[in-house]
Amino acid sequence: MLKQKILISGNEAIAEGALQAGCSFYAGYPITPQNELIAYMAKHMPKKGIFIQAESEPAAINMVYGASAAGARSMTSSSSPGISLMQEGISYIAGAQLPSVIVNIMRGGPGLGNIAPAQSDYFQATRGGGHGDYHLIVLAPGSAQEAYDLTQTGFDLADKYRIPVMILGDGILGQMMEPVTLSTKKIKVNPAKSWALSGCQGRKPNIAKSFFLREGDLETFNLKLQKNYELIKNKEERYESLFVADAKVILVAYGTMARIAKTVVSQLRSVGKKVGLIRPITLWPFPQKPFNLKNKRTKFLVTEMSYGQMVDDVKLAVNGRNKINFLGRSGGGVPSQEELISKISKLL
Repeated sequence: MLKQKILISGNEAIAEGALQAGCSFYAGYPITPQNELIAYMAKHMPKKGIFIQAESEPAAINMVYGASAAGARSMTSSSSPGISLMQEGISYIAGAQLPSVIVNIMRGGPGLGNIAPAQSDYFQATRGGGHGDYHLIVLAPGSAQEAYDLTQTGFDLADKYRIPVMILGDGILGQMMEPVTLSTKKIKVNPAKSWALSGCQGRKPNIAKSFFLREGDLETFNLKLQKNYELIKNKEERYESLFVADAKVILVAYGTMARIAKTVVSQLRSVGKKVGLIRPITLWPFPQKPFNLKNKRTKFLVTEMSYGQMVDDVKLAVNGRNKINFLGRSGGGVPSQEELISKISKLL
């Protein structure tokens, strides 16, 4: 297996990860701050499969629906308001149990907001932004390298569980450039999918649908989905934890905010302050294990580029055992190292 290191943006790292994972169909529509991703796919995708710049975000997600139903490894990408326009299609894909990868490089909202980074789409991603009882697997990379790696993981998880997977980044992660080690290992592209609409060829026709009119059929199908979601919860939680065992204050952050939090933890540790970090990597399923602490006096400090969305999941995971505090900004505001240190000092 050969390896190559290049300097690349987070957006481009996601695109390269998709190509490496065997993505054979991409449809998207330009929007800042994820345009580097669609530009990269426009340049490189024709060598690997089909690239379409759709006429709109709803068109793009429905093209992904069709390609996924045919068995292709399919992807789309957008940013906050564009993802909002895709929600009906995402619900349809989840309801048809079709694997696909959806990338959201978050920007400020609500509405058109601005093009500055934010993390205020957390509820939309983790609660299912469309109608019905469904979930997406949500992966939150914290670096360009992780963006590359988790995109490949996302395609594998999508196929394994027949579920849409969202890569949730933000404008900082998407735009900044970092060295990324690329792998040239050979993968099994588009493994056999017995459910795919690939032509009958003498077998009973396959049908991709999310429409169940006969009484009781939809409830039965929803119970099947819930069983799959429980399996994912049990098998696919991912997180990083640092200095948790002796910490008096534990920061909880994901994505770009986790990078800032990790720097703060390192600074405070260097002067003897007992501070730790929990970084959820899967936002759904949200990791439960690291929040079950023996020391009930340890305090949590959740920090987000929002006004308090992931904090709800932390409260559910902690279940009243420890005190939870919050520090957040949004609309392009990013909690600074100084703000975090000031808040931590008060908690200590």
